[in-house]
Amino acid sequence: MSEQNTNSNQSNSNQLQNNKDPDKPKLKILAFHGYRQNGSVFRGKIGSFRKAVSKYAQLTFISAPHKVVNDNGGDEDARSWWFNAEDNTFSGKCLGGPAIGFEETLRLVENIVSEHGPYDGFMGFSQGACLVGLLAAMQQKGYLPYTFKFAIFASGFRSGSLVHKGFYDEEITLPSFHVYGEGDSIIPKEMSESLMSVFINPKGAEHSGGHYVACSGAIKDAYQDFLHDIYQELIVDRHKERRNS
Repeated sequence: MSEQNTNSNQSNSNQLQNNKDPDKPKLKILAFHGYRQNGSVFRGKIGSFRKAVSKYAQLTFISAPHKVVNDNGGDEDARSWWFNAEDNTFSGKCLGGPAIGFEETLRLVENIVSEHGPYDGFMGFSQGACLVGLLAAMQQKGYLPYTFKFAIFASGFRSGSLVHKGFYDEEITLPSFHVYGEGDSIIPKEMSESLMSVFINPKGAEHSGGHYVACSGAIKDAYQDFLHDIYQELIVDRHKERRNS
């Protein structure tokens, strides 16, 4: 596991961490953590997911640019992609709020992709999944200076920030996979289903648990089936075309 400072001009450290297997080409996925997490914490929490997708993909973990004031007295470097309340906090259930710091996050992602990409896909959990949904919508409208080919959402939802409201008025053609929990009280499944409905032909799986990246049994198989198809299209077919050209 490697770490590096992605922006030396910022006081906060944005970590770039990769799982690399040089034996064969893999899909490159940029992973976005949830609110109050960071790249290192998120990586540690989704070991089962990393193992499940390792046959097809390598993940890059980055940390959000905004530090969350830790009111619990812990040492964890809690981060946020943006805030939707004036007191610099965030709640997925907040409707009509601002998106404080969102532009800085867009610049960070653009810099990461420019320096270390391109990435085949984006994956996000909770607020990170909300961000991936916004990036997918922005790509659909031609607003991004880069492209990605698929997205994976765990406990995703639509942003309620006023400046993001118009992003969901167009169907998104990007291949997508959505996982959410029936017992999720932080991001109820109806919120995840609302995001899912914006995509054309989305694939999804519901589990009985709560707010976490589920990866066992049928959910694990569903991830692998989705990535197998993406891998076949983006990696295998790409190499066949190169050999035949």
